[in-house]
Amino acid sequence: MRRYACPNCANEVHFRNTECVSCHSRLGYVPARDQMFSTGADDSQWHDGATAYNACANRPVISCNWLVAEEEAEEHCLSCRHTLVIPDLSSGENRDHWAALEEAKRRLFYSIEKFRLGVGDLVNEPDTALRFEFKADVPSRDGKTKRVLTGHDHGLITINVAEADDPIREKYRKAMGEPYRTLIGHFRHEIGHYYWDHLVWNTPKLEPYRAIFGDEREDYGEALKRHYEKGAPAGWEATHVSSYACAHSWEDFAETWAHYFHIVDGLETAGWYGLDGHTPDAGLHRTPGGWSDAGPYGAAEFKPLMDAWVPLTVAMNAMNRSIGLGDFYPFVLSDTIFAKLEFIHGLIHDRR
Repeated sequence: MRRYACPNCANEVHFRNTECVSCHSRLGYVPARDQMFSTGADDSQWHDGATAYNACANRPVISCNWLVAEEEAEEHCLSCRHTLVIPDLSSGENRDHWAALEEAKRRLFYSIEKFRLGVGDLVNEPDTALRFEFKADVPSRDGKTKRVLTGHDHGLITINVAEADDPIREKYRKAMGEPYRTLIGHFRHEIGHYYWDHLVWNTPKLEPYRAIFGDEREDYGEALKRHYEKGAPAGWEATHVSSYACAHSWEDFAETWAHYFHIVDGLETAGWYGLDGHTPDAGLHRTPGGWSDAGPYGAAEFKPLMDAWVPLTVAMNAMNRSIGLGDFYPFVLSDTIFAKLEFIHGLIHDRR
């Protein structure tokens, strides 16, 4: 994530901000431009020359600060329009959870836009577009609860809104023995399945994929059952980014895909704050030095990313320990895992 400045007063603002705390301009983000725009408190639109932008229809409901070009004739921004189902908003708790999920999803779409991956055509080819459903568990008449399972089904990603509740998510994390569990992690993992369908399946990349991640034709249901009954094999850390990645080839790919997104976005953030060994340019309107103009998202080679990421995580882990927190990045990346990450890097950049 890069840094932003208020266009009106140059005060630093953050990706989620709807208002500048210094000059009180109303802020809006245009993903196609990766730029924050400002307008007066009484103005209903934002302008960039002759182009007028409207607020996303979800702005007054969940504080979405993304904008929509007036010429698009859309009520919702690029991110929000890909959400097909939201939870029952008669519950204030559901409203808060939905807002948190959409905020994480906007960060996801930020990366998708930076990688130029595409999200499909909701109007003309809706069945192949990236879609989201945010659902809550529903009590049944027999007193039991019908649980909503987070998962992916041919581009349709379902997420249980309870994942936006910090104590509940922590409970799940401990029960699953995971080193960490976050909303952005869920999103990045689940879209890994979507892009596997589009970038690997039925392409020349399929056989190289199988050579690195294993054969996806293994029965998925049986593989998950075995994983939940027996757990990951001893020594899994040498070959997989997480224990869950051991469950099946598809899950290995999705977990590694999520980590690749963590790495690149983390490096971009570090670069903008001068934490990755590069010297940021003066001001907040330009990309930092040390990378191409597109920053880590545009890195043609994979090795420079890892050369920057590994020492950064070592330093951040040490920082966390110095103030009594757990490791910032509790993972060990072996040569085998490097090869998997490099494969994903190639998938994304070959498509570009």
